[in-house]
Order: sequence, then structure tokens, then C-alpha cells
Amino acid sequence: MIVRIAASLSLMIAACVVVGCGGSSSSSGGRVTLNWWAYNEPSGSFTKAAKRCNQQAGGRYVIKFNALGKDADTQRQQLVRRLAAKDSSIDLMSMDVVWTAEFAEAKWILPWPKALAAKVKRGTLSGPYRTATYQGRLWAAPANSNTQLLWYRKDLVKNPPKTWDALIDTASKMKKGGRIEIQGASYEGLTVWFNALIASAGGKILDGPSTPAFDRSSATAARIIRKLARSKAADPSLSTQQEDQNRIAFESGSAAFQVNYPFIYPSAAMDKLTGFKQKDIGWAPYPKVDEEHPLLAPVGGFNWGVGAYTKHPKEAFAAAMCLRDAGSQRLFATLGGLPPTLAALYSDKKFVKSYPFAALIRKQLDSGGVRPQTPAYADVSLAIDTVLSPPGSLSPKDAVSRLTKTVKDALDSKALL
Repeated sequence: MIVRIAASLSLMIAACVVVGCGGSSSSSGGRVTLNWWAYNEPSGSFTKAAKRCNQQAGGRYVIKFNALGKDADTQRQQLVRRLAAKDSSIDLMSMDVVWTAEFAEAKWILPWPKALAAKVKRGTLSGPYRTATYQGRLWAAPANSNTQLLWYRKDLVKNPPKTWDALIDTASKMKKGGRIEIQGASYEGLTVWFNALIASAGGKILDGPSTPAFDRSSATAARIIRKLARSKAADPSLSTQQEDQNRIAFESGSAAFQVNYPFIYPSAAMDKLTGFKQKDIGWAPYPKVDEEHPLLAPVGGFNWGVGAYTKHPKEAFAAAMCLRDAGSQRLFATLGGLPPTLAALYSDKKFVKSYPFAALIRKQLDSGGVRPQTPAYADVSLAIDTVLSPPGSLSPKDAVSRLTKTVKDALDSKALL
């Protein structure tokens, strides 16, 4: 059974109620101030998008950017505290794609009006759109997406392998740069890896929102994770590695491969220390489990939700539409490397020039492996991390039974962290 922090959360919620959580939304002279709580995207693309939308609003509203923590768990905890306290200062929020079911079930976000929902659906890629829906309704606007590619150094690799086994075997035999960087720490990144492996092996984590569905595909996924962790291709710090550490190791030349998000591409343009440049980066599809099953790569990103307790829902929905339009998504992609959710941008020649792997990204997002949609997702992910960590000690033989029991315990608790 997973140990929870419900008591601490209750105290924090109570404190929020007594002293208030942050500034409140306001209106003055007909102009509404909308508080937008979002991940502090390092390139500044979010704040630039807010400034752009403020200029286009013509005084109807002003979006005030409020930065959330750096990692997804911290961001979620900050929002949950405020929303559970019915904080009206949350007009808009950036939501990780896996929060939709939880926030909708808890009534912390407003469902999108049918007319606006229809506009959002038109032209939005399938994978990102599915992440924003729950029980047949749209609860958030897909603003940017994410998927992982296999990135490789052109100076070390000519023809990147297509399957995980071939990739691990190839890297293990290399004399230079024979490492594969990937997220092996006990956090959401490890669940993302595991879910993509299961989906690409023909399985899934849940059958519906509350029933574990682990089968031999889970054992296949566990085998691949352990094989990499115990191979010469593993980073010695695999069990603590996250996305940015992967990027740094790749740029330094100690790793010829990394499985990571597109943010690494614009980041390379800013690397002045190692001499590593964008022209040195090659890219290929996310590795397949085998040749029998189709690739189902990870689908990530952020959706914009409208707070259930906002005093300005009409303006909040209008602002969310601007913050996810083509102009805003172009900023997210070219500055921060975050893939668009709008299909039309992938055919834009100017955009493709600055985002040369656009066609591959679109293909993976349209058929990607979306993570389970359940109100208890946070607990499910934590349960999976518990079984998979550390990756080198994982037992494929016992993985199915352990995952089934641990995830079932998490689901039966029906607790929202």
C-alpha cells in the first residue's frame, strides 16, 4: 500500500482557506486581470505568448503569468492545494496531460463549452486531443505536446538501430560514446518510458480507469529496462537521471544516444561551452520493442485548463484560446522545442525550417501511446515507480504480479494526492 500525505495536504488546504493562496483575480475600468499559473518554461516562450495575447486582447483582459515549480510533481501539488481550497485566483493553469481525469473528477476545472470545444478539436492532432478529454467531454485545450525521439551524434553514429535490443547491443560494443541516456530516476519519466514500452508491445497499464491490465507485455517492458540498466550502455547514474542530465551528457560526448524530448535541439544552439552544435545532432523514431508491433511513442505536453472558481470564465476561455493558437504554438516550438498540437503548423514551410524533425514528431503524436486516463493517475504512477526502481534490480519474472498488486492497491484507495 502506498503511503500518502493526506494529513499534510489537509493542513495546507486549511491554511489556504484562512490566509488565502496568492493574489486574486481582479477587474478595473472594464479590464480583467487573469492569473495564469504555468510551468516557468526556460526559454521564456510562455511569458512571450502571454504578452502577445495581451496585445491582441485590446484591453479586454490582461494575462498575469505566475510561475509554478520546475518539476511536474511540484506543479501539481501547488495547484491541488489552491484548487482544493476553492481559490478564485486560478483563472488559467497549465496542466500536465495526465492530470485531466483527476482535475475533472474533482471538479477543479470547467468543462469547455460545446462551441469552443468544437473549435479546439478542429485541426488538433489525435494524440494531444485525447489527453484533454475525459468521459466524452473536453476539459482542457491542448496547447503544446511532446514526444521523445532517438537522438544520436552524427560524429559517432551513421545508422541508428530501430529496436531497443539492437540499440543496447550496438551502444555496448562502441569504443567511444557507447552510452544511451534516458530517464531512469524514480519519477514520472520512468513511468513514461515503461508505458511506451508496454504500448509498443501491444499491452496497456489499465483496462478502463480502475482495473490493472498488466500481462506479458509488462514483462517485455521490464526486461528491456533491466537489460539497459545492466548493460555497458547504461549511464552509471541511470537510476537518478532525468531529462536535462541526459542532454548534458549527450552534448559532452560521453553518450552517442539519448532518448529525449525536442527541447534538446534549441538548447544545443545555446551551448557555448562544449562546442556542440545543432548540425551534430541526428534524429530517428523512438525505438521499437520488436518488428512485430507498431511503434507507440510517448505523448506528453501541457493543456490549458480554466479554474472552476474563476470569477471571469468568459475571459479565461478566450485567453486560453489565444494561448493555444498557431502564433503561440509557434513560439513554444521554436523557442522551447515544444511540439505543436495543431496539424497545420507541420505543413508550414517557415516553421519546418526551424523545426526540421517536424514530420516525424507529427507522425508519432498522431499514433502515440497516451498514458492511462484515471482520476488516480498520480497514485498509479507512484505505484509503478515503486516497482521499477532501481531499474537494475527489476525482476521481469515478478513484474506482472508485483505491478498488478501495487497498482490495484493504489486504485482501491481512491485517494487524490
